[in-house]
Amino acid sequence: MTSLARAASLGIELADGANPELGVDAPALYTRIKALAAAQSNDIAEHVAGEGIRIIQARGRLTGPHTIEAAGTTVDADVVLIATGASPRALPDGVPDGERILTCRQIYDLPELPEELIVVGSGVTGAEFASAFQALGSQVTLVSSRERVLPHEDKDAAMVIEGVFRRRGMNVLGKSRAEAVHRKGDGVVVTLADGSQVTGSHCLLTVGMAPATAGIGLAQAGVSLDSRGFIEVDRVSRTAVPGVYAAGDCTGVLMLASVAAMQGRIAMWHALGEAVRPLRLSHVASTIFTDPEIASVGVSQAAVDRGEVAARVVKLPLATNPRAKMGGFRDGFVKLMARPGTGLVLGGVIVAPRASELILPLSIAIEQNLSVDQIAQTFSVYPSLSGSITEAARVVMEFAPDAIL
Repeated sequence: MTSLARAASLGIELADGANPELGVDAPALYTRIKALAAAQSNDIAEHVAGEGIRIIQARGRLTGPHTIEAAGTTVDADVVLIATGASPRALPDGVPDGERILTCRQIYDLPELPEELIVVGSGVTGAEFASAFQALGSQVTLVSSRERVLPHEDKDAAMVIEGVFRRRGMNVLGKSRAEAVHRKGDGVVVTLADGSQVTGSHCLLTVGMAPATAGIGLAQAGVSLDSRGFIEVDRVSRTAVPGVYAAGDCTGVLMLASVAAMQGRIAMWHALGEAVRPLRLSHVASTIFTDPEIASVGVSQAAVDRGEVAARVVKLPLATNPRAKMGGFRDGFVKLMARPGTGLVLGGVIVAPRASELILPLSIAIEQNLSVDQIAQTFSVYPSLSGSITEAARVVMEFAPDAIL
């Protein structure tokens, strides 16, 4: 009842006698999303200010390796951390206008729900927005230049998500590279590489991110950039200039908030002379917030298939989980990868509701060098989705009894 009472604030229009179907109040939904983002930003700013840190609201640039100029103020520093982020890319022949041709930062400014949304790009951002707007009621067309959606993710997981998309009515166009996007009347036309066209009411461009590194004096200060404009850093966030560090999307190192935060912490620990463990990308857990979610950590299935890593792999379908049966969840699985002989957990992939929460045990296992037998002998709640993790560990043990330590 509490959730239903909050429905209006969440942008959900409840059914009643006059309107027997659920609806979406798009402006209310967009307002809430932007308010949540602003609240998080404000909380961080208040915490920073509360620690006695001076905040200058301005565009700054390096005038030397350890000198920053902003709003007419010059600041000298022993240590500099660059965290300027990145911005959405556009197509050469498809410039966002904020009305019909949109980036992921503009779509929440629309006055309505897109009736026919064309999402160009089937990576993480494209898949997430396509999933969300389809659930809200938009007719979605997902344009993918690759053979399948989420081409850089676990193939089994991507196939599940693409199957869900298609079953729910999404038009998924594989091997279809978008060349141009133009407005036409009250809609848009997306022209594909083969000359065919797709029409809709709006187009969302999710074709990657460009680092916000231009025009801030990086090259003049000696900071090295790669061919795409990202700042080059090592595993403790150092740039080519002593005392100058970089963190977050401007480095191009796994564009995740968790990674950006860890890069920043590592940089400051290193600058202060603390003992620091270099960033280990193989230990980073990531989630794709589609429905169902995809979460992964550690060694990938692709690395195992290429013979780069020796691993025993077990995949349990979510449909066999008792809690999933109770909730009617059939799409998804739990995949566990372990080292032969020792049984050490090397990686895992979970496709399920709240996979972002379920991945934590596998992250801990990898970080702490736990084995499948240690997971298998740990109690999980019955019934629970997490029970599939312990069950997968038991299955690995059955196939590899020598894994018991």
